[in-house]
Amino acid sequence: MPFEFARRLQTLPPYLFKELDRMRDEVRARGVDIIDLGVGDPDRPTPPHIIEALGRAAADPANHQYPAYSGLNVFRDAVAAWYGRRHGVRLQGARHVCSLIGSKEGIAHFPLAFLNPGEVALVPEPGYPVYHIGTLFAGGESHFMPLLEKNGFKPDYQAVGEEALKRARLIWVNYPNNPTGAAADLEFYTELVAWAKRRNIIVASDAAYSEMTWSDRPHPSILEVPGALDVAVEFNSLSKTYNMTGWRLGWAAGNEELIQGLGRVKSNVDSGVFQAVQLAGLAALEGDQEPVRAMGRLYRERRAVLTEGLRAAGLEAFPSEATFYVWVRLPAGLSSAEFSSRLLDEAGIVATPGNGFGPSGEGYARFALVQEVPRLREAAARLAKLKFKK
Repeated sequence: MPFEFARRLQTLPPYLFKELDRMRDEVRARGVDIIDLGVGDPDRPTPPHIIEALGRAAADPANHQYPAYSGLNVFRDAVAAWYGRRHGVRLQGARHVCSLIGSKEGIAHFPLAFLNPGEVALVPEPGYPVYHIGTLFAGGESHFMPLLEKNGFKPDYQAVGEEALKRARLIWVNYPNNPTGAAADLEFYTELVAWAKRRNIIVASDAAYSEMTWSDRPHPSILEVPGALDVAVEFNSLSKTYNMTGWRLGWAAGNEELIQGLGRVKSNVDSGVFQAVQLAGLAALEGDQEPVRAMGRLYRERRAVLTEGLRAAGLEAFPSEATFYVWVRLPAGLSSAEFSSRLLDEAGIVATPGNGFGPSGEGYARFALVQEVPRLREAAARLAKLKFKK
């Protein structure tokens, strides 16, 4: 018996990375040696002290029951303390922090708490698809803000038309940025907070890559801005920072009412994060941070290896000192889909077409640095043989 999907599902495009997996598997079935630089999933294991903490916590029967909906107090307090050490921001875990089943879950659920049908979310593109998807699920409308290279891949939110602004309740920003690798400074956040206050618009900052940087100046948090707690919430994750993508642990931190609203949604749709995982997250935040610094150094080395091959192929990478993504401008006349298809068919390399992140990503491609250096050298050698015309 055939069933018809709800209209909210019918309006969604195929999820980008699921489609990439399908294409990769088809080529691999032909016997091609695939170098997968598509999905941003860290290839190194979680640091041992975090795994050991999980084992101890999982063995404790006290952690075998339903967790608190908003998260363990000790984990939320650890997040608040991390903001104090890392950003000089004073938060209270019970008031300003909510545990998440990975930041993706919180980002998808957040519009349900604050966006009414017909209201607008200002969404950057190219960008993480879940900002738009969460908006659609809430019955809202996405007004897309193009991220252009000439603007350093920053949104020109002040150019948004008055008609959209009248209905706007929420603006999404993401720095360090996926997919471009662009970074934002405190001046950017300060101006954004002041604008949002004037417009009575919620600022939702996705900072999942905040610790994935090798710059001399650590990436700031929007919560460092005086008055940011009046309008802002920040989403972060242990996934990329500590190589914990499969563990599904993150947080939202910021304005107390925004945290309460998200918590009310979550208490009705999920039962929280396994307490043992939260205690492992506590070990991550409070433990030795050298593994995080070491991964930053490794990604810098990997980026250098790959960009050398890209240059040899006549391709230009956007300069970045953050994330583990390389955002590449393609030669004029070569579409993102054509490039990714040719790369897969002729070189066995998976890269994400830029237009999969939004129309302004057309003419670009994203590479994720999720292979060891020898494999990246092989990828660089394969790229160099393709010789794309500038």
